[in-house]
Amino acid sequence: MRRARAIDRIALAGQGGTADNALSHPINPIAIAIAMNPFEKILLFVAAPAVIVFALIEALVLSRRGHYDWRAFGVSALDLVLRLTLSILLPLSIATPLVRLAFEHRVATVALDNWVAVLLLFVGQEFCYYWFHRAAHRVRWFWNNHAVHHTPNTLNLSAAFRIGVLSKLTGTALFFLPLIWLGVAPRTVFSVLTLNLLYQFWIHATWIPKLGWLEGILNTPSAHRVHHAANVEYLDANFGGVLIVFDRLFGTYVAERADLPCRYGLVQPMTSYNPLRVEFTQWFEMGRDLARARSLRAVLGHLFMPPGWAPDGNGSTTAALRARDGSGSGSAVAAPAPGGAAGA
Repeated sequence: MRRARAIDRIALAGQGGTADNALSHPINPIAIAIAMNPFEKILLFVAAPAVIVFALIEALVLSRRGHYDWRAFGVSALDLVLRLTLSILLPLSIATPLVRLAFEHRVATVALDNWVAVLLLFVGQEFCYYWFHRAAHRVRWFWNNHAVHHTPNTLNLSAAFRIGVLSKLTGTALFFLPLIWLGVAPRTVFSVLTLNLLYQFWIHATWIPKLGWLEGILNTPSAHRVHHAANVEYLDANFGGVLIVFDRLFGTYVAERADLPCRYGLVQPMTSYNPLRVEFTQWFEMGRDLARARSLRAVLGHLFMPPGWAPDGNGSTTAALRARDGSGSGSAVAAPAPGGAAGA
């Protein structure tokens, strides 16, 4: 009975859910580990170590062939460890009350007992992920944490697990509320999201070439190289998770060009290896801008307009950078760039 209650609390609290239950009954990390289902245990005790091992193997191979940024690897590994620790010790999200509300007032209860339901969940999750990822580049509040993922100045497998420790505080779970409201259990929704992110691990490799006709369907290493590039021509493109079809549908797909090598990192590169700078620079800069704001319009703009937005119009959004560069709007949508560009 005690184990069942723990499972119920974790199912809603993992990315949102019963805030009052979780707050009034402190979570015991050992109890959480016991209450995890087999899939969640695989993610924590098998998948997480595996991505570090594969990234380490790549690092060893690349370092033998030339320079490898081991300090950047360390920052990424620390980010992963801190995120997992916070997820266990603080299994709550700013979106917790809304996740709970959506699930309590769901229009149906979806049983994933046939392939059609599984396929619809996959496509629905991809759709929600696309809009989350696009907002993570176009809305400064969400970019503040997502920018951490784009701080590495070289792209490799270790960059895949540098995601930012404050994702739950930004409310990214909000973008997946429609699935929960339609009747998919929160635990299932966020487990599928985890699988989506696991798929994206391998596409952070720069040594995998274009994959022919798959480039038109899947998010591939080539498509993701563009996504991580800070070149003005490549900014804010290729937001898909597993699929690239929504980028093609909504006009945010940009193909990698042989005549335009990708420069990775932020528009204004992060040169520090200090984890505090990597994790919190964007938040500090937003706080500084909010302190200087002199109107409600400026406050809301600094929070929710694209990164680089300025009240006087002299900002450094992607649209502004393209205008100055003379490249026009390009093939991608206008959006971020205060220190940033691209994301996964």
